[in-house]
Amino acid sequence: MNLSNCACLVVKYSILKLKLLIRGDFMSWKQTYNAWKNYQALEPDLKDELAKLEGNDEALEDAFYAPMEFGTAGMRGVIGAGINRMNVYTVRQATEGLASLMDTLDEETKRRGVAISYDSRHKSQEFAFESARVLGAHGIPSFVFESLRPTPELSFTVRHLHAYAGIMITASHNPKQYNGYKIYGEDGAQMPPKESDLITKYIREVDDIFAVEAADKDALINDGTLKVIGSEIDKEYLAEVKKVTVDPELVAEEGKTMKLIFTPLHGTGAMLGEKALRQAGFEDFTMVPEQATPDADFSTVEHPNPEFPEAFDLAIKLGKRDDADLLIAVDPDADRLGAAVRQPDGDYKLLTGNQIAAIMLNYILTARKNAGTLPENGALVKSIVSSEFAAKIAKDFGCDTINVLTGFKFIAEQIQHFEETNEHTFMMGFEESYGYLVRPFVRDKDAIQSLVLLAEVAAYYRKQGKNLYDGLQELFEKYGYFAEKTTALTFDGVEGAQQIKNLMAKLRDEAPAEFAGVKVVCAEDFATGKKSFADGKEEKMNLPSSNVLKYILEDGTWIAVRPSGTEPKIKFYIGTQGDSVENSKANVAKFEEAIQAYVD
Repeated sequence: MNLSNCACLVVKYSILKLKLLIRGDFMSWKQTYNAWKNYQALEPDLKDELAKLEGNDEALEDAFYAPMEFGTAGMRGVIGAGINRMNVYTVRQATEGLASLMDTLDEETKRRGVAISYDSRHKSQEFAFESARVLGAHGIPSFVFESLRPTPELSFTVRHLHAYAGIMITASHNPKQYNGYKIYGEDGAQMPPKESDLITKYIREVDDIFAVEAADKDALINDGTLKVIGSEIDKEYLAEVKKVTVDPELVAEEGKTMKLIFTPLHGTGAMLGEKALRQAGFEDFTMVPEQATPDADFSTVEHPNPEFPEAFDLAIKLGKRDDADLLIAVDPDADRLGAAVRQPDGDYKLLTGNQIAAIMLNYILTARKNAGTLPENGALVKSIVSSEFAAKIAKDFGCDTINVLTGFKFIAEQIQHFEETNEHTFMMGFEESYGYLVRPFVRDKDAIQSLVLLAEVAAYYRKQGKNLYDGLQELFEKYGYFAEKTTALTFDGVEGAQQIKNLMAKLRDEAPAEFAGVKVVCAEDFATGKKSFADGKEEKMNLPSSNVLKYILEDGTWIAVRPSGTEPKIKFYIGTQGDSVENSKANVAKFEEAIQAYVD
């Protein structure tokens, strides 16, 4: 080999090395950091951040040790500089992955384009239009909302416009320093695993994260490749939401005077939530004024999450002032809903996601039965970590329950299956994490739909001189005192992912035989698809592979474990039952203590 050939190889190796450094797949985090630091055209805000972080090796390592994971739920992370952060470069890279996939499609399919929406978080609008610019560089049309819109409306828009895909810029209910990126398929559900894996493959093939081409925004608008959308889609979505109301006469009668407090928690739910309530017939509701305006800093609440009691502090204050029947909060992208109901002593109690689902399902099935429109093949679809409370109600009405893996896309898959086969009629879908779907014109969790229906359920009980708290007690008395709890352990930083893997391995290798003295009669491993019984028998489960373990105990209690797909957490779920509220709570506490002891 001559010297010129050697020199050529050295140059080629150096270029490859630089590309891999920038991508973050080669050498150490320090080298990747230096590649970013020395990139002259780095966005000014990111350059300033790196300057401030200089010398803080712990923070820099966390930002640069590995590329941000892109899973079936997209990606979610802290906003900032680095390959493990949400910024214009990681957003462009993700969009380049989607565009590369679409480049393999026929021209007609590709021209259907991508619908894009975003929430109230920092950088959300910028990330949305950056995504459109990358798509535009590939000649792919995009439909971008003029201002923030909820996740369920994005799901609806993909279906309504017959787009090939959708992008939602949101970190859902995470704290203010986070943002995220979710990709939706043509059915309006989050991308299924096969397509998501392909996108991930294309993302990882982006050699130079800084070299992703992004077309000029104004030029794309002028030539029609980028279309800005807005009120015309809102009208179509709200027309469908109107059909969620089961008994318009009931709402017309009670809705004028029933007092309701609603908070969008500084997010996207204000405009559509208000319009949806008014068109249904609810007039006497108050939106929490301090939380009605979009605010990326979520200045009145640390965690904009309706699962957290503090998210209701201002709503409770207003509720007590107005003697409100019901308080409802939705998260910033309006796909999750929580509620608090007035108790006999005038205070308010938060309902769990499982309880809200049970109350809504019971109302839907009761109303359909009374109207003579309850189908013989009705089905409830829920996640495997959600309560059996709703399942028991469904059974009482002759409806089947279909259990699916965690992730609303699996509920969407069942809806599609029902439509293709007529095997079942979809009655409702839910996850315990405060996500519900009433009517399937959306294929994801929809807090706007749920807001309207839950208000109607409250009106139903109000007409009887009761409220939702009374309704829940009646369901407990009839079906049993179900109680559930979800806890999460957080493992941040470089070692976090490995700690979670180690804990899941321990649970598999040292399978627990009991919890709190109650024997495990069955263990379900959704990664292997095996159901193992205490007597040694095994059965095969017909669900896709997933890193989830579930234990069925001899008293009917179930315990499930799964790593979060969007956060550095491992989640533990407990579902149990007692002969009273107090007894069921005591059972939850007992099993929670047993889990902690096992982990420790």
